[in-house]
Amino acid sequence: MQLKYYKNLDGVRALAALMVMFFHFFRSIPSSTRIIHVLTEVSDIGQTGVTLFFVLSGFLITRILIRTKRSEGFFKNFYVRRTLRIFPLYYLFLILWYAIAPLFLVMETGTLGEKLYYFTYLQGFARTFDWSTIGPHHFWSLAVEEHFYLFWPLIVYVTSNKNLKYVITGIVVFAIIMRAIMLGGGYSVFLFTFTRIDSLAIGALLALMELKNLFRPENSGKFLTLFGGMILTTLTVWIFFAGAGNDFVQNSRYLLLSFTYFAAIGYLLSIRKRHAINRILNSTFLNYTGKISYGLYVYHPLVYLFCVHYLTTEYVFVDFLIRFALSYAIAGLSYHYFESSFLRFKKYFEYKRNKSLPIGQVISE
Repeated sequence: MQLKYYKNLDGVRALAALMVMFFHFFRSIPSSTRIIHVLTEVSDIGQTGVTLFFVLSGFLITRILIRTKRSEGFFKNFYVRRTLRIFPLYYLFLILWYAIAPLFLVMETGTLGEKLYYFTYLQGFARTFDWSTIGPHHFWSLAVEEHFYLFWPLIVYVTSNKNLKYVITGIVVFAIIMRAIMLGGGYSVFLFTFTRIDSLAIGALLALMELKNLFRPENSGKFLTLFGGMILTTLTVWIFFAGAGNDFVQNSRYLLLSFTYFAAIGYLLSIRKRHAINRILNSTFLNYTGKISYGLYVYHPLVYLFCVHYLTTEYVFVDFLIRFALSYAIAGLSYHYFESSFLRFKKYFEYKRNKSLPIGQVISE
């Protein structure tokens, strides 16, 4: 059975990146007018784009792992392909942040020890437990994903598809318990791997549902109903419990958001190809944005900092367009002239069919 390609998910990836960029822009400027104030408040939704990334990634990676876990070179191919996709840009940006950007911007670079956490993907631990560290703040989410994918392929490999749902449930419960413990100890749960991995696990649940062929047009209404119910539940918790029980809200928000995006993705996987929403998600703009979304996420905070120093105007919306356009330009150049140089090597690590697998079960990311 070959993996189905969902083109509309490139559009979802694009929207997640745009949400985060929108949030970071309006959170970096003063609320000088009523309109800007409203947009700043609305931009809080953009922060949840990271959760959308997690759920989407959990689905996309897990469906590949499930279909290829009996293929030749399973672990080697997965980790090499993952390394080729993530590491080159990750470490290039760290060099830009620590060595190049300070030549043009006023920013702290820190000691070697403070930088080391970022080079070893431990920045989330350092910032959670207040270890001295300096680096690009948004990189915490990349660390969470890489930590999850260190052990997830092994779990998928040794666990039957039938029992994988119990492992996923265990991870979700574990994350809830960890959030309760961390919050009780006065720690933040926003950046810590073990308090955020439930979003990736919930995304993995979608991969199991795909195996059962549940993403059909007749089921789209069920996912849409769940999506509406999750939004209503989330708003109820935030509005009525935020003041009196902040720990409860902090613990439940990521779970609620994850299932909200779980339902949204399930709906998009179920609707017909010619649906109006798919026509939007499959548009050239969103398709290309999805292609370069990793670069957009990585580069845009540094682009924003540069613009604050050198390209700020008196008009907020002009600044918005400049920063977005420059982020697009740099992410596009990076994808075509840097990232692609490494991505082409993925062809040497294709998932090959094992003789025991059904014909046609040859999967490529």
